[in-house]
Amino acid sequence: MTDLPEYYFRIRENGAAVFRVCTENRQRRIEMEEIAVVNLRNGNIRPHGDTILDADQLRIIESWMEERRAVLAERDLDDIHRAIDHLNLTTHWAQTRASDAALEEVTDRLLLAMHDLRSVLVRKKADRLMAGTPAPSPQAQPQDETGT
Repeated sequence: MTDLPEYYFRIRENGAAVFRVCTENRQRRIEMEEIAVVNLRNGNIRPHGDTILDADQLRIIESWMEERRAVLAERDLDDIHRAIDHLNLTTHWAQTRASDAALEEVTDRLLLAMHDLRSVLVRKKADRLMAGTPAPSPQAQPQDETGT
C-alpha cells in the first residue's frame, strides 16, 4: 500500500469535513476519524465533538483552505472564459443554424441575461475607473529592471 496522507478533506458545499487517517491498527484497515469541519465562506474551523486541534493541525487545515480557495478562484475564472466561448458559439448558432422557432424560444431570456450582465459589467468598470484603479491591459509586456 502506498503512503497515505495524514489528513483527508471530504469536500462539502462550502468547505470540508477533515479526517485524520489512521492505519495503525491490528487489521491494517484504514480508519478515518473526523476531527473538524471547515467553512470556506466565513473561515471557521470547528473541531468535531471533543477534539482539540493542535497548532500543527490548524496550520494544515489553514493551508488546505488557502489552496482550496485558489483552486475555486481558478475554476471561477475558467468558467467565465468558457461562458465567453459559449456566447460566441451561441452567436454563430443564431446567425447560421437557428430556426425561427428556436430563436423565439430563447431570444427574450438571452436578451435579458445579456442586458443584466452588461449592466453589471458597465457599473463595475465605472466604479474601477472612478476609484482610479483601471485593470492592467492583457497585452502589457513585463519590463526589465531598466524599465524598457
